[in-house]
Amino acid sequence: MQMLTANLREKKSKGDAGRLRRSGKIPAVIYGHTDPQSVYVDAHEFSLKFHTLSESTIIRLAVGDKSHEVLIRDFQESILTGEIQHLDFYEIEKGKLLKTNVAVYLVGTAIGMREGGLLETFVHEVEVECLPKDLPPKMEIDISELQIGDSIHISEMPVLEGVRFLNSPDQVVCTVAHRAIEVEEEELEEEELLGEEEEETEDTEEA
Repeated sequence: MQMLTANLREKKSKGDAGRLRRSGKIPAVIYGHTDPQSVYVDAHEFSLKFHTLSESTIIRLAVGDKSHEVLIRDFQESILTGEIQHLDFYEIEKGKLLKTNVAVYLVGTAIGMREGGLLETFVHEVEVECLPKDLPPKMEIDISELQIGDSIHISEMPVLEGVRFLNSPDQVVCTVAHRAIEVEEEELEEEELLGEEEEETEDTEEA
Protein backbone atom coordinates (compact mmCIF):
# COMPACT_ATOMS: atom_id res chain seq x y z
CA MET A 1 0.00 0.00 0.00
CA GLN A 2 1.28 3.46 -0.90
CA MET A 3 2.08 5.80 2.00
CA LEU A 4 1.71 9.57 2.01
CA THR A 5 2.00 12.22 4.73
CA ALA A 6 -0.42 15.12 5.09
CA ASN A 7 -0.82 18.00 7.51
CA LEU A 8 -3.96 19.76 8.71
CA ARG A 9 -4.61 23.22 7.29
CA GLU A 10 -5.27 25.80 9.97
CA LYS A 11 -6.32 28.45 7.46
CA LYS A 12 -8.65 27.67 4.56
CA SER A 13 -8.76 30.88 2.52
CA LYS A 14 -7.84 31.18 -1.17
CA GLY A 15 -4.88 33.29 -0.18
CA ASP A 16 -3.62 30.56 2.13
CA ALA A 17 -3.99 27.97 -0.66
CA GLY A 18 -1.85 30.15 -2.92
CA ARG A 19 0.82 30.53 -0.24
CA LEU A 20 0.89 26.76 0.26
CA ARG A 21 1.44 26.17 -3.47
CA ARG A 22 4.24 28.72 -3.62
CA SER A 23 5.95 26.96 -0.70
CA GLY A 24 5.85 23.58 -2.46
CA LYS A 25 2.65 22.20 -0.92
CA ILE A 26 -0.61 20.95 -2.46
CA PRO A 27 -3.91 21.84 -0.76
CA ALA A 28 -6.26 18.88 -0.42
CA VAL A 29 -9.45 17.68 1.22
CA ILE A 30 -10.34 14.34 2.81
CA TYR A 31 -14.01 13.37 2.66
CA GLY A 32 -16.11 10.23 2.85
CA HIS A 33 -17.88 8.69 5.83
CA THR A 34 -16.51 11.35 8.23
CA ASP A 35 -16.55 15.16 8.27
CA PRO A 36 -14.35 16.71 5.53
CA GLN A 37 -10.83 17.72 6.59
CA SER A 38 -8.70 20.34 4.87
CA VAL A 39 -5.08 19.21 4.61
CA TYR A 40 -1.99 19.68 2.46
CA VAL A 41 0.72 17.35 1.16
CA ASP A 42 4.28 17.95 0.05
CA ALA A 43 4.32 18.53 -3.71
CA HIS A 44 7.71 16.86 -4.23
CA GLU A 45 6.76 13.74 -2.25
CA PHE A 46 3.47 13.47 -4.13
CA SER A 47 5.04 14.01 -7.57
CA LEU A 48 7.42 11.08 -6.97
CA LYS A 49 4.44 8.77 -6.48
CA PHE A 50 1.80 10.37 -8.68
CA HIS A 51 2.60 8.45 -11.87
CA THR A 52 2.22 5.12 -10.04
CA LEU A 53 -1.19 6.04 -8.62
CA SER A 54 -4.64 5.53 -10.11
CA GLU A 55 -8.26 5.78 -9.00
CA SER A 56 -8.00 2.23 -7.68
CA THR A 57 -4.80 2.73 -5.67
CA ILE A 58 -5.47 2.69 -1.94
CA ILE A 59 -3.22 5.17 -0.13
CA ARG A 60 -2.52 5.21 3.59
CA LEU A 61 -2.59 8.92 4.34
CA ALA A 62 -0.96 9.85 7.66
CA VAL A 63 -2.34 13.01 9.27
CA GLY A 64 -0.69 13.66 12.62
CA ASP A 65 -1.14 10.57 14.80
CA LYS A 66 -4.02 9.26 12.67
CA SER A 67 -4.07 7.46 9.33
CA HIS A 68 -6.76 7.27 6.68
CA GLU A 69 -7.12 4.80 3.83
CA VAL A 70 -8.07 6.90 0.82
CA LEU A 71 -8.46 6.93 -2.95
CA ILE A 72 -7.69 9.90 -5.19
CA ARG A 73 -11.12 10.87 -6.49
CA ASP A 74 -10.15 14.06 -8.29
CA PHE A 75 -7.29 16.47 -8.85
CA GLN A 76 -6.80 19.84 -10.49
CA GLU A 77 -3.84 20.71 -12.70
CA SER A 78 -2.44 24.07 -13.76
CA ILE A 79 -3.20 24.70 -17.44
CA LEU A 80 0.13 26.49 -17.83
CA THR A 81 2.55 24.28 -15.88
CA GLY A 82 0.72 20.96 -15.49
CA GLU A 83 1.45 21.04 -11.75
CA ILE A 84 -1.13 19.60 -9.36
CA GLN A 85 -3.10 22.43 -7.73
CA HIS A 86 -5.56 20.53 -5.53
CA LEU A 87 -6.39 16.96 -4.48
CA ASP A 88 -9.59 15.25 -3.39
CA PHE A 89 -9.02 12.19 -1.19
CA TYR A 90 -12.00 9.88 -0.66
CA GLU A 91 -11.77 7.97 2.62
CA ILE A 92 -12.88 4.37 2.26
CA GLU A 93 -14.62 2.39 4.96
CA LYS A 94 -13.44 -1.14 5.68
CA GLY A 95 -16.11 -3.77 5.18
CA LYS A 96 -18.25 -1.45 3.05
CA LEU A 97 -18.70 -1.75 -0.72
CA LEU A 98 -17.18 0.99 -2.83
CA LYS A 99 -17.45 1.98 -6.48
CA THR A 100 -14.47 3.20 -8.45
CA ASN A 101 -12.71 2.92 -11.81
CA VAL A 102 -9.90 0.47 -12.53
CA ALA A 103 -7.46 0.91 -15.42
CA VAL A 104 -7.48 -1.73 -18.18
CA TYR A 105 -4.19 -2.96 -19.66
CA LEU A 106 -4.03 -5.13 -22.79
CA VAL A 107 -1.28 -7.74 -22.56
CA GLY A 108 0.41 -9.54 -25.44
CA THR A 109 0.33 -9.16 -29.22
CA ALA A 110 -2.76 -10.43 -31.01
CA ILE A 111 -2.35 -13.00 -33.79
CA GLY A 112 -4.47 -10.73 -35.96
CA MET A 113 -2.05 -7.84 -35.48
CA ARG A 114 0.84 -9.97 -36.75
CA GLU A 115 -1.30 -10.75 -39.79
CA GLY A 116 -1.82 -7.07 -40.55
CA GLY A 117 -4.86 -6.30 -38.40
CA LEU A 118 -5.31 -3.12 -36.39
CA LEU A 119 -6.02 -3.18 -32.65
CA GLU A 120 -8.80 -0.79 -31.64
CA THR A 121 -9.32 -0.09 -27.93
CA PHE A 122 -12.64 1.32 -26.72
CA VAL A 123 -12.43 0.87 -22.94
CA HIS A 124 -9.42 2.14 -20.97
CA GLU A 125 -10.96 1.71 -17.53
CA VAL A 126 -13.89 -0.18 -16.05
CA GLU A 127 -16.18 0.73 -13.18
CA VAL A 128 -16.24 -1.86 -10.42
CA GLU A 129 -17.98 -2.45 -7.11
CA CYS A 130 -16.21 -4.38 -4.37
CA LEU A 131 -14.90 -4.31 -0.83
CA PRO A 132 -11.67 -2.33 -0.34
CA LYS A 133 -9.72 -5.53 0.33
CA ASP A 134 -10.76 -6.93 -3.08
CA LEU A 135 -10.00 -3.80 -5.11
CA PRO A 136 -7.57 -4.68 -7.94
CA PRO A 137 -4.88 -2.10 -8.79
CA LYS A 138 -5.49 -2.78 -12.51
CA MET A 139 -7.17 -5.19 -14.92
CA GLU A 140 -4.98 -7.11 -17.36
CA ILE A 141 -6.50 -8.74 -20.45
CA ASP A 142 -4.56 -11.21 -22.58
CA ILE A 143 -5.20 -10.43 -26.26
CA SER A 144 -2.58 -12.78 -27.74
CA GLU A 145 -5.17 -15.22 -29.19
CA LEU A 146 -7.31 -12.62 -30.96
CA GLN A 147 -7.72 -13.10 -34.71
CA ILE A 148 -8.75 -10.42 -37.20
CA GLY A 149 -12.42 -9.71 -36.53
CA ASP A 150 -12.30 -10.94 -32.91
CA SER A 151 -13.42 -8.75 -30.00
CA ILE A 152 -13.38 -8.88 -26.21
CA HIS A 153 -16.47 -7.75 -24.31
CA ILE A 154 -16.89 -6.78 -20.66
CA SER A 155 -18.58 -10.15 -20.09
CA GLU A 156 -15.38 -11.91 -21.24
CA MET A 157 -13.02 -10.12 -18.86
CA PRO A 158 -11.20 -12.15 -16.19
CA VAL A 159 -13.42 -13.01 -13.22
CA LEU A 160 -12.10 -11.67 -9.92
CA GLU A 161 -13.54 -12.90 -6.64
CA GLY A 162 -15.57 -10.23 -4.90
CA VAL A 163 -15.42 -7.80 -7.85
CA ARG A 164 -18.51 -6.86 -9.88
CA PHE A 165 -18.24 -4.96 -13.17
CA LEU A 166 -20.78 -2.15 -13.52
CA ASN A 167 -20.26 -1.59 -17.25
CA SER A 168 -22.70 -3.19 -19.69
CA PRO A 169 -21.70 -6.85 -20.32
CA ASP A 170 -22.08 -6.23 -24.08
CA GLN A 171 -19.68 -3.28 -24.14
CA VAL A 172 -16.70 -3.92 -26.43
CA VAL A 173 -13.33 -3.49 -24.74
CA CYS A 174 -11.18 -4.00 -27.83
CA THR A 175 -11.25 -5.55 -31.29
CA VAL A 176 -8.77 -6.50 -34.00
CA ALA A 177 -10.04 -4.96 -37.22
CA HIS A 178 -9.00 -5.05 -40.87
CA ARG A 179 -6.90 -2.06 -41.81
CA ALA A 180 -8.96 0.56 -43.64
CA ILE A 181 -6.86 0.30 -46.82
CA GLU A 182 -7.50 -3.46 -46.98
CA VAL A 183 -11.24 -2.95 -46.59
CA GLU A 184 -11.22 -0.29 -49.31
CA GLU A 185 -9.31 -2.60 -51.67
CA GLU A 186 -11.79 -5.43 -51.04
CA GLU A 187 -14.73 -3.11 -51.68
CA LEU A 188 -13.06 -1.84 -54.87
CA GLU A 189 -12.49 -5.41 -56.08
CA GLU A 190 -16.13 -6.26 -55.38
CA GLU A 191 -17.28 -3.18 -57.31
CA GLU A 192 -15.03 -4.09 -60.27
CA LEU A 193 -16.34 -7.67 -60.32
CA LEU A 194 -19.91 -6.40 -60.14
CA GLY A 195 -19.22 -4.01 -63.00
CA GLU A 196 -17.73 -6.79 -65.14
CA GLU A 197 -20.75 -9.02 -64.46
CA GLU A 198 -23.12 -6.22 -65.48
CA GLU A 199 -21.16 -5.64 -68.71
CA GLU A 200 -21.27 -9.35 -69.53
CA THR A 201 -25.03 -9.38 -68.92
CA GLU A 202 -25.53 -6.39 -71.23
CA ASP A 203 -23.39 -7.99 -73.98
CA THR A 204 -25.41 -11.21 -73.73
CA GLU A 205 -28.71 -9.34 -74.00
CA GLU A 206 -27.49 -7.39 -77.07
CA ALA A 207 -26.36 -10.60 -78.76
